[in-house]
Amino acid sequence: MDNTDSTIGSSSKGKSKVKWGVERIPDLSGRTAVVTGANSGIGFAAAAELARAGARVVFAVRDLERGRAAAAKVSGSTEVRRLDLADLASVREFAEGWDGPLDLLVNNAGVMMLPERRTRDGFEMQFGTNHLGHFALTNLLLPHITDRVVTVSSGAHRMGDGFIHFENLNLDGIYSPQRAYSQSKLANLLFTLELQRRLTESGSRVRSLAAHPGWAATNLQSHTANPVSRVLMAVGNKVVAQDDKGGALPTLFAATQDLPGASFAGPSGMGEMRGAPTLVGRSTAASDVEAAERLWEASEGLTGVGFPALSLPVRAESGRA
Repeated sequence: MDNTDSTIGSSSKGKSKVKWGVERIPDLSGRTAVVTGANSGIGFAAAAELARAGARVVFAVRDLERGRAAAAKVSGSTEVRRLDLADLASVREFAEGWDGPLDLLVNNAGVMMLPERRTRDGFEMQFGTNHLGHFALTNLLLPHITDRVVTVSSGAHRMGDGFIHFENLNLDGIYSPQRAYSQSKLANLLFTLELQRRLTESGSRVRSLAAHPGWAATNLQSHTANPVSRVLMAVGNKVVAQDDKGGALPTLFAATQDLPGASFAGPSGMGEMRGAPTLVGRSTAASDVEAAERLWEASEGLTGVGFPALSLPVRAESGRA
């Protein structure tokens, strides 16, 4: 694994001495990675770079046809498997079908600022997909994971109400697309924090990290509920945003560099909207260890999936991703 002294410890307030790019991804030959939502956007860009570096990359996607079309564009070893994060039965089926070691899980798939709707299991769609689906997937796959879990959050975790609505996780009667999205992205960071605590406590060397893409121009914004927001985001995509390859850099940085557990990677530019990846800060709410533990317990109750009791594999090499 590449040592990134030039970026570790820097933040969005300061520039890295050396800008990190995909040319610094180490050789990943012999490694296996799962990327959820790999058929488009930053998920596709990340999957493509991991495969280019030699990893066997599994595209975990809801639509197999779209997934196969995306994988066909990638140079390297790929496989496409069906996964619908809005359906816990699909999540279990994916995990039950996994055999052998898994070096890297990238929890990338997500939905953004949708009209109010529910998952197949009755959860608010954004919380259910962005958080609960990945929570269940990670814990079910954890006995196979040998190196790390990277969960994609967002700078939007600072927006909304700034806390988890534990007494009303579905936001019944108070739903807004922004509030729900922000809650789900805050949940991603609290999940990363509590997962790392549990991994450390268990003696595992598997690491839990998070990343956010800044403002990346992808098709995610085109599905927002408010038509005015869609227009504003379309303008922002052309004026402010970086492309999906730029947006994938923080994910790749977190996935392949020797970073401490619970690290949060994001763009180094102004407002963390674009630029080379570095370590970034998070809100006070996203650092709340008590809220992280409470969210974990609530998520276990909702999904019926918990942290595996069996001993976890120990990472054999510290020098690779």
